[in-house]
Amino acid sequence: MFKEYKTIREVVGPLMLVEGVEGVTYNELVEIACEGGEVRRGKVLEVDRDRAVVQLFESSQGLRISTAKARFLGHAQQLAVSKEMLGRVFDGMGNPRDGGAPVIPEAMLDINGEPINPAARDYPNEFIQTGVSAIDGLNTLVRGQKLPVFSMSGLPHAELAAQIARQAKVRGSEGGFAVVFAAIGITFEEAQYFIDDFRRTGAIERTVLFTNLADDPAVERIATPRIALTCAEYLAFTCGMHVLVIMTDITNYAEALREVSAARREIPGRRGYPGYLYTDLASLYERAGRIRGSEGSITQIPILTMPEDDKTHPIPDLTGYITEGQIILSRELYKRGVNPPIDVLPSLSRLKDKGIGDGKTREDHADTMNQLFAAYARGKESKELSAILGEAALSETDKLYAKFAEAFEAEYINQGFETDRTVEETLDLGWKLLKILPKGELKRIRTAYIEKYMKE
Repeated sequence: MFKEYKTIREVVGPLMLVEGVEGVTYNELVEIACEGGEVRRGKVLEVDRDRAVVQLFESSQGLRISTAKARFLGHAQQLAVSKEMLGRVFDGMGNPRDGGAPVIPEAMLDINGEPINPAARDYPNEFIQTGVSAIDGLNTLVRGQKLPVFSMSGLPHAELAAQIARQAKVRGSEGGFAVVFAAIGITFEEAQYFIDDFRRTGAIERTVLFTNLADDPAVERIATPRIALTCAEYLAFTCGMHVLVIMTDITNYAEALREVSAARREIPGRRGYPGYLYTDLASLYERAGRIRGSEGSITQIPILTMPEDDKTHPIPDLTGYITEGQIILSRELYKRGVNPPIDVLPSLSRLKDKGIGDGKTREDHADTMNQLFAAYARGKESKELSAILGEAALSETDKLYAKFAEAFEAEYINQGFETDRTVEETLDLGWKLLKILPKGELKRIRTAYIEKYMKE
């Protein structure tokens, strides 16, 4: 039986206080019946003896507390899940947004899932091919990994996200690969871009889209990534699929968290964000991984725009602590017309060594990756030195390194958003660029690989 109360005492922004409650639990779903038959929904945010603080999903505007009734449903927010969700577009609360029929559920799952038990985790060690050379060749994504993209306002992270969603695959298991795409707090135009792009390329058939728009309530923004991850967990651990979860933009999620925290009059932490931002983000990111004995897996690519282009801002800072690396986009490269503008030197994939090598990518991958990193770093130094002292100050070798850096950016990184390269094409391109340098400079590659792959 539902418990119904007419004891709503106060409404402040998205929060409502109900008194005299019994047996109400944290995260429990609430329906508020208004005059005229309108029903609004919310969830229990806090319980103190016989008082419950309810967070409304919709606006509280026009809500008359003297006539409204709060009905507690006895369970947390749930998502109806089914394999038929593939190819569909939903709003941020899991309701169909594509004009199709509601999902006929194979299960009803609590969206507040648990992080994977560390004792049950299997180590990520399988290569995921994104088709993007700067990721596959140098900052490799591994199945079960959490690899965020740190972007900046105005950079084409939406195009990169769509490209990865289109092209990503676990080689040898194409039939069991799915993408769950969560768009958090984005504009209608951005949401339409993703939908149109996936339909144009046919990627929609293996994708589930959840779109929370900028004009949707902030509270819905907090639920959207959890709903997407619940769908991903069902596809991965019940249906046995390899699922890639792309979430953009995590910064909008954190802003919504700050807004609700301010409405609750909580003591703010760094930059006004709640003190529990770290644990809240961890509750999302730690739902990625592989479970021992299970065929499926969840790999995460959260995308966030760094406020004021600041890597030390709490959102990228805490994300970096929880996840296994980061892909950093560069405003400087973008201004020079390099797309995707991935800055490979500060970017990092901590698990890349586990997903590359013979039988996974190719035997020469690790050696060429190290050599490309070293050569590009030295090439950038040579270019900076040339800008200060003039080209005459460079040795002949330094001039070759500067030439390599320019070619590396123009050909290796700058592949555009429509080119899908296999890892073999990426590795062969690396060898082609390394021919610019004398063989004596290739100190990080085994001689046997130089003789085998450096074709004249």
